[in-house]
Amino acid sequence: MFEMTIADVVDELRGVRESWRERQERHDFANREFPSRDAIAQVAAQLRGVLFPLRLGPPDLRQENEDFYVGHTLSQALQTLAAQAGNELRFRNRLFAQNTPDIDAQAGEAIRRFAGTLPGLRRLLDTDVLAAYHGDPAARSVDEVVLSYPGVLALIHHRLAHELYVQGLPLLARILAELAHGETGIDIHPGAQIGSGCFIDHGTGVVIGETAIIGKNVRIYQAVTLGAKRFPKDAQGHLQKSWPRHPMVEDDVVIYAGATILGRVTIGAGAVIGGNVWITHDVPAGSHVHQASVQHERNTRGNPSAAPADVVV
Repeated sequence: MFEMTIADVVDELRGVRESWRERQERHDFANREFPSRDAIAQVAAQLRGVLFPLRLGPPDLRQENEDFYVGHTLSQALQTLAAQAGNELRFRNRLFAQNTPDIDAQAGEAIRRFAGTLPGLRRLLDTDVLAAYHGDPAARSVDEVVLSYPGVLALIHHRLAHELYVQGLPLLARILAELAHGETGIDIHPGAQIGSGCFIDHGTGVVIGETAIIGKNVRIYQAVTLGAKRFPKDAQGHLQKSWPRHPMVEDDVVIYAGATILGRVTIGAGAVIGGNVWITHDVPAGSHVHQASVQHERNTRGNPSAAPADVVV
């Protein structure tokens, strides 16, 4: 019934692909050499179970079988991850005309190092779980937090993704991070550095950029942006990458819903950032910033003695 239509569509799609490859000067991809999003999604589910077996593992798991399950599942996950890491390195070789020797051995070593970080990563996640439990009066138990809080899921993915990023696998890391982004609405670049005891409450619309640095015991509410203020270009007109352009948030800071903090600014320890404020300057430690104080500061700029003590923007 659709034979002629399908044949026409197939022909046209081939033409589109060939045109794209011609414009991008990419003619040497005989086989798929890109990491698989589906494979990374499977690994993510396995690693969540490895980290929290009785909560995020299979429903029939019993405590006496935990070690067997963790060992078996971790072995499967790491094998898949090593294969995907090899795909990323081969893809990078072709894309940037590099010649990395012994790609499979290099990929395997990177994943071995990644595996060695998992116990410390679990300990770090325990601090995030406790921060959520103690920081939310609606939380009935730490189990509820692990099983249902989107901020915790996002941090599990982020902490895994960040370790892959550190091991030189930014594409695998980005895919892992975007899986959580799609599920939770929380967008954390895997390059961001986040200290222990982080609590992302509600979380929808939170954006944390690649070079952001967040200290210990920081609480972030929904729709908060830790973003870049500007995007300088190089001599060829391309955006410069990897330079520090996102905020640094020190220990014990609270950032309420809708706040936007842009550029390489520092939010001092213990500061409280109110909802829906826009910040592009440093905030001293212990300060309180809110909409009324920001408006007053704008009206009294140039006359510091007229500004209240909590005006810092």
